[in-house]
Amino acid sequence: MCECLTIMPVIQITISRGRSVEQKRELVKVLTKETARIMKTQEDKVRILIYEVSKENWGNAGILGLDMK
Repeated sequence: MCECLTIMPVIQITISRGRSVEQKRELVKVLTKETARIMKTQEDKVRILIYEVSKENWGNAGILGLDMK
């Protein structure tokens, strides 16, 4: 068996809370398909981990996410 078929890519995504389950479902589906294609592995070998962060726990350009408009 080709070694490339045993690769188990793990993708970690950090997003702010508030995305719908349908959005996350689509994201996982598309990332799985494209990752398997690019990495030349099987889709069932691809792992996607989604971490949701509340706006009070991240910042950008010195501004807390909670304070952004």
